[in-house]
Amino acid sequence: MPACLLLLPLIAGLCMLIPGRWSRRGLLVAVATAHSLLTFHLLFSTKDGGSSPALLGLLQPDALGMVFLVLASILFLAAAVYSIGYLKNEEKGHVKRDIQKGDLFTNAPETRFLSCLCFFLAAMTLVTLTHNLGALWVGIELTTLSTAPLIYFHRHQSSMEATWKYLMICSVGIALALLGNILMSVAMHQPGAAGHEGMDQLSMFLERGAALQDSDRLPWMKAAFIFLLVGYGTKMGLAPLHTWLPDAHSQAPSMVSGLLSGALLNCALLGILRGHQIMAAAGLAEFSGKLLVFFGLLSMATAAVFIVGQGHYKRLLAYSSVEHMGILSLAFGIGGSAVFGGLLHAACHSLTKCMLFLVAGNILTKYHTLSSYDVRGLSHTMPLSCALWTAGFLAIVGSPPFGLFISEFAILRGIFAAHNFLAAFIYLTALAVIFVGMSVPVLRMIQGAPPHDVSENVHESLCSVIPPFVLCLLVFCLGLHVPSWLTDIFNRAALLLGA
Repeated sequence: MPACLLLLPLIAGLCMLIPGRWSRRGLLVAVATAHSLLTFHLLFSTKDGGSSPALLGLLQPDALGMVFLVLASILFLAAAVYSIGYLKNEEKGHVKRDIQKGDLFTNAPETRFLSCLCFFLAAMTLVTLTHNLGALWVGIELTTLSTAPLIYFHRHQSSMEATWKYLMICSVGIALALLGNILMSVAMHQPGAAGHEGMDQLSMFLERGAALQDSDRLPWMKAAFIFLLVGYGTKMGLAPLHTWLPDAHSQAPSMVSGLLSGALLNCALLGILRGHQIMAAAGLAEFSGKLLVFFGLLSMATAAVFIVGQGHYKRLLAYSSVEHMGILSLAFGIGGSAVFGGLLHAACHSLTKCMLFLVAGNILTKYHTLSSYDVRGLSHTMPLSCALWTAGFLAIVGSPPFGLFISEFAILRGIFAAHNFLAAFIYLTALAVIFVGMSVPVLRMIQGAPPHDVSENVHESLCSVIPPFVLCLLVFCLGLHVPSWLTDIFNRAALLLGA
């Protein structure tokens, strides 16, 4: 089963490159649907007894990885359905521009786009299912390579700049993470046991970690985690390593922005959590936890500064991702009961942020501008998208009855339980500032009369409305009730993190 999850999108991505005019969009939706079904089958089949390793032990699901795999699969399915209408509009625009140039329209950009989407899903599957730290590093690097063409899809000067910035900064970060993996392996190396080392590095390192307590190898472990945190933290968007994120998220197509914010950042977070697991086994949970708390609070404060007065509504959502990655870092750094809140927060944030980016794509298609100052009267021109935009805003700032309110409150309880009152003060202050900073542009876009050049046509395609509506409904339901099976997997994932 794990092998099928990895090979399915990989083979589909290769098939996308087969020349000819055939329904690649249909194949994308079929692959996304099959991947989601297989993911949930694996989730419930491993609920009690676990799953046997696949691909020579390279893939070995656990509760922590399954949380992020389920999120990635759900968001990919929503993005795949949304892409049908989005690519139709893009194709019409290309045809119009190419006729003006005297050229014939070709679907080569779309072919590369859909192929890279499938490769992106395969890379995320590898990251979430493997226990091999080297394979995890390779998977995160593959997410960089597969998403760069997606960011450059519109082929504008600004998208090219964002793509190169993304590649350069994240590549440096990934190189630092590789050094962290090397230092971790040096600290854990036991010459007499070299012949027993296999693909499941994580389990092996957790077993050997207890033997390293009070040894002379602990400085190597600390250095390794610092490199892992800085390296993967760059990809995760932790401040001050987040500078690529606002540009990439704002220039990418809307469904790509949703996947970047809702799924890609989680993959980098998982890389950090694997390191945190090993540090806890070696008795260094306090060291790694303090670093996570520091970068989490710094990210929230940085996001609060840049969100206030932000007029670019997709960059507004991007800085909101920096905020929520900071909240997750804070939750896992605090530990204890905050870990459960962090896992719930990761799920709710992914669903909400992807939903908001999809709705932002609808607004961009209608108004042809990314400035919140030029978007007025959404309630008149796009009533369905306006309702989703309003609900998404209330959800992302942690308003009841949405799931993010429950998760943020659970994290706050964990902070107070840890008696870290300074962190609680910064946490609450940043949340209050961000609420005010986001409410101003959102309310400005909803209210007022629409511009004269925007018609009050209330027709909105189902492909552009249904995916964000389903995601919004999931977040709403998680705010009212967390199912027992989901609570169980969160609890098992929290146990892996020492909570």
